[in-house]
Amino acid sequence: MNAAKRREIFTRFRAANPHPTTELVYHTPFELLVAVVLSAQATDKSVNLATRKLFAVANTPQQILDLGQDGLESHVKTIGLYKGKARHLIETCRLLLEQNAGEVPHSREKLEKLPGVGRKTANVILNTAFGEPTIAVDTHIFRVANRTRIAPGKTVLEVENNLLKFIATQFRHDAHHWLILHGRYVCKARKPECGRCLIRDLCEYPDKTV
Repeated sequence: MNAAKRREIFTRFRAANPHPTTELVYHTPFELLVAVVLSAQATDKSVNLATRKLFAVANTPQQILDLGQDGLESHVKTIGLYKGKARHLIETCRLLLEQNAGEVPHSREKLEKLPGVGRKTANVILNTAFGEPTIAVDTHIFRVANRTRIAPGKTVLEVENNLLKFIATQFRHDAHHWLILHGRYVCKARKPECGRCLIRDLCEYPDKTV
């Protein structure tokens, strides 16, 4: 795919959705961190239902630490893999308080040292909470990047690097949200809805649906 096509694709995404953001509900970087950790292999809707009640009683590292493992589990038990996620969050809260005065670090290196936080989660935090032009490649973005040929790659890291390389600077901050929403609602895994796709004529996927 050439640069002109890519530029037009993101121009259309921006025109359709000028201010995209995550569908996770949060008010602070810490709330976002908790929500993203809980969202692994779970829907944003299920996470929002749980965190709405959780954040009403505990939305700081100290407050969640005070809940304890059992208390936190009781709030997130509707989310898949909740026991492991609760264990990670308790340890993360302890580390934030001990090493970062209870604040979410604005550093990839420090973020990735937190339990349950990998490169994808760190990218989400850096982009959405701190405004950095990072791109967190999840299954939706990996699929869209390869299917459309915007930034094909065999691994998640390769796709991330190609997206950062090929996407014009002016679109880079919002690209993560545009691509994930496109993959979630239009360019679906089993059957993409090409008939209502706003970049259908630019996409290089050979097996478009009607």
